[in-house]
Amino acid sequence: MPGSAVPGSAATDPTAATDRAATDRATTAPAHPAATDRAATDRAATDRVTIALPASGSGTAGGAGRIGTPPAVAPRLAGGDLFSRHTRSYAAENSGQQITILQAGCTTAEDLDIGPLSAAGVRLGISMIDDDNEVTRAAVAHHHDMRGAILGDLRSVSLPPRAYDIVQCSSLLGRIENAELVLDRLCAAVKPGGLLLLRIRDRDSAAGFLDRVLPGPLRSVIWRTRHPGEPGPHVAVYERLASARGVQSYVLMHGLVIAERGALGGLAGGLPREPYGYRTAQKLVAQLSRGRLTSAHEDLLYVIRKPEDRFARII
Repeated sequence: MPGSAVPGSAATDPTAATDRAATDRATTAPAHPAATDRAATDRAATDRVTIALPASGSGTAGGAGRIGTPPAVAPRLAGGDLFSRHTRSYAAENSGQQITILQAGCTTAEDLDIGPLSAAGVRLGISMIDDDNEVTRAAVAHHHDMRGAILGDLRSVSLPPRAYDIVQCSSLLGRIENAELVLDRLCAAVKPGGLLLLRIRDRDSAAGFLDRVLPGPLRSVIWRTRHPGEPGPHVAVYERLASARGVQSYVLMHGLVIAERGALGGLAGGLPREPYGYRTAQKLVAQLSRGRLTSAHEDLLYVIRKPEDRFARII
């Protein structure tokens, strides 16, 4: 693969990484419509006409620091735009081929611009899975486009190895147990050269702390404000993997490459409106923790590439 980084990093120069990310954003297609209307998203696209997509921006922009040090967070990146941009780029790189996508944690997954991709002639194969519990069952029943989703134990649900071009895992790892085992299975399902789109609520953020300790009624108020009409909230588990350090360690241990990294919520912004006083509560928690927790962000987003050869070094 081109570049000059080691596994776990897309670049070693933060300034150059920022410039590449800015160039990437400027050359890609316009951002897709807000992903609030799931019913309008064509997750089960049936168009099979093959038309080459116009070339979009590079999918390898991003920032990273030294090995073992989480890369600097790029603020104010919209989750849906970040993931859909890399999805469009991957589809353009593999024009004429069917793009297989697995949405793991489909009930909390962002839109990947599936509708416009299908309209442009991209052949898509989409599968959806999620943990089987009361909230996910209600969410699947609530959204007609999720009726084909498979709910079950993600430690044992059938996942063929190297079967998917893109695996999307959004807001899942913080709400399940045995998160590392599940992520192992999701990574194994990605084709060499494919993408893992990962979004977590950072357990080391003030928002992650509040989500773990607030009583149920207050968590419900926050959820209803941000996700009106959506079943929830989900349980708050937050194993160590659901953190910046946890993801960075996992990536390095498994020979993966972080292509781009972003942040949402807190001071980074980009999330739906919050209940009154929620941002202030995050700042207060961060101050009382004396730096152990941060109010700079709530969610972290990663575009992770699985190398063709996990033992190869990028030159």
